Amino acid sequence: MSDLTKTAITPPTHTAPPARFSHGVRKGNILQVAGQVGFLPAVEGQPPTPAGPTLREQVLQTLANVRSVLEAGGATFEDVVMVRVYLTDTAHFAEFNALYDDFFAELEQPPAARTTVYVGLPAGLLVEIDALAVLG
Repeated sequence: MSDLTKTAITPPTHTAPPARFSHGVRKGNILQVAGQVGFLPAVEGQPPTPAGPTLREQVLQTLANVRSVLEAGGATFEDVVMVRVYLTDTAHFAEFNALYDDFFAELEQPPAARTTVYVGLPAGLLVEIDALAVLG
């Protein structure tokens, strides 16, 4: 892949985006993962389905969706330098941190930098996460 080639990344677990954007974009050694939510892997002919109503279910599925885009772009969470988390409720912060810490407990590299903001998301969605990876 040429350093000047910008490539859209769509893993097989994802449907086409609902607007003109990519689930991920790689250019050279930079991979930006678009905001992912807790939808279960795509099933052809079916609308996106949330992983469940709980923060735990949605966080774990959202992180799995971020991982899918990273892997499709040739990266892992070890390559991630920045994570942005969008929560719908400030009361979820402590529970989110516990889930996040557990998920990344096996990292061998230092953890990514992280920003958390509070937003409105479509009904039923509690979290959205994006990530920026730099590949070696």
